[in-house]
Amino acid sequence: MNFLVTGGSRGLGRQLVLDLVASGHNVAFTYRSDTKAASTVRMETKDLASEQEVRAFCLDRCDAAAVDRVTAEIIDVMDTVEVLVNNAAINRNGLVINLEDESWNEMLDTNLTGPFLLCRSLLPHFLGARRGRIVHISSIAMHGAAGQVGYAASKAGLVGLSGTIAREYGRRGITSNVLALGLLEGGIAASDASEDMKTDWRRLCPAGREGKFADVSGAVMFLASDGAAFINGQRRLRPRRRWNCGLFATGARF
Repeated sequence: MNFLVTGGSRGLGRQLVLDLVASGHNVAFTYRSDTKAASTVRMETKDLASEQEVRAFCLDRCDAAAVDRVTAEIIDVMDTVEVLVNNAAINRNGLVINLEDESWNEMLDTNLTGPFLLCRSLLPHFLGARRGRIVHISSIAMHGAAGQVGYAASKAGLVGLSGTIAREYGRRGITSNVLALGLLEGGIAASDASEDMKTDWRRLCPAGREGKFADVSGAVMFLASDGAAFINGQRRLRPRRRWNCGLFATGARF
C-alpha cells in the first residue's frame, strides 16, 4: 500500500516510516523544515528495503493551498495514496489562565486544522478509488490534561473530525479512526513525565509498561488493512481511569 505520513522526519513519525517500509509499503512523508532529518530518514529506508518507494515533502500543513498542491504532487509521483496517517503535532505547555493566544492558535492550527485540510484534500481521491484509510494520532490528553489545554483540545477535536468523516463517507469504503496514545518510550510525553507518573503508568496500564513505537506501527498497519474495513469512527472509547489504556482505536465498531 501507499501511505502518507505527516511529521515523518523525527520521533514516532520517523519510526512509522521505517516500520512501514520494512513491512513492504511505499511511503510519502511530510516534514516542516528539517531537510537534513528528512534526508536521513530516506537514507535509513534505503538500508531497510531499497525496492520500496519513499518520498519526502516539505509542507506547512496549515497552508490550504500548499496542502492541495503537495497532495496532488504525491498522487502524481506515487500514482495513488491509500492511507493517510495524521501524526504531526506540537505542544506548548501552559495553564488556561496563562496560555497566550499565539500558542493556542499554533496548536489548533497544527494539530487539528492541518489534519482537516489533508483529509479534505485527499477525500476526492479516496472517493474515486472507493477505498481510503485515515488514521489520526491522538492522545489520552483528549480527556483533559492539566497544563496542556491547547494540546488536549486539539487532540479531542481529532475525535470529532474522525467520527464525522466516518459517518459521511463510510459507505464509500473510507474508514477514519483515532489512536489515542499514552506514554511511549522515546516519546515527548515520556521524556517530560516525572518518575512518579511513569510509575503510576506502569502500575495501572494493563501491559505494565510504557508503550513502544512498534505498538503504534502495528496498530496503524492493522487499521489500514482490509481486515479492518468494518472498524470505523463512531464514538470514542472511554477509559474508566486515566491511565488504564496505552493505545486504543476510538470508534471501533465490530
